Amino acid sequence: MFLDEFHSVRDGRICISADQASHFAKGVAGDYNPIHNPDARRFCVPGDLLFALVLMRFGLSQRMVFHFRSMVGAGVPLALSLDADGLIRVTDEAGKLYLEVERDGEITHDEAVIEAFTRRYVAFSGKNFPHYLKPLMEAQGVMFNPQRPLVIYDSMGFELERLDVREPSLALSDSSLEVNGKRGDVRLEFALSGADGPLGRGSKKLVVSGLRDYDAEAMEAIVAEFYRLKGAYEGVA
Repeated sequence: MFLDEFHSVRDGRICISADQASHFAKGVAGDYNPIHNPDARRFCVPGDLLFALVLMRFGLSQRMVFHFRSMVGAGVPLALSLDADGLIRVTDEAGKLYLEVERDGEITHDEAVIEAFTRRYVAFSGKNFPHYLKPLMEAQGVMFNPQRPLVIYDSMGFELERLDVREPSLALSDSSLEVNGKRGDVRLEFALSGADGPLGRGSKKLVVSGLRDYDAEAMEAIVAEFYRLKGAYEGVA
């Protein structure tokens, strides 16, 4: 499956190296957040890679909600388990919880359907910045710290009318930023569709920390760096 190059299995546990995580972020999600660079001081595995691995292991359900509890570092051995209470959990050897997933409805294990859905969602999700966040922050007159931009993946969920669509499309349907002091809660709503019409809907929540007054010059520098990194990666990929 297409995720094989983005993780390894050791003693029954999934391990994700910094290089694998960074390659997934840039090559699949189009996400150039510095926190996913292998040499980042505060490196973390993209939440969307954990999302993708859960779908690969347990299948795609009609209704799913993902709660991201902690950030995963490089090389942490992870267990993906379906527990007696019906929840899927991603934990490490010490029992620390990183991801908790609720699910309901029919399930498909069709690899083609799961890969198509995963790729569409991850490509959408990877556009957090600058595509979705910059206009929201600009409208509210706030932005993150240019030196330490911190955007945390809090949760996401979706509801699908059916599971047999091999070429779904996702589009942003609504977005909002609620500012509370130095913290901002971002909600991105999206619509899913297939060739025959509407397929479902979903939403994603992000938390932006360290908010300050919007600085257009500083923001343009951050956006320019984003596209520089994108161009550099695409030039060698």
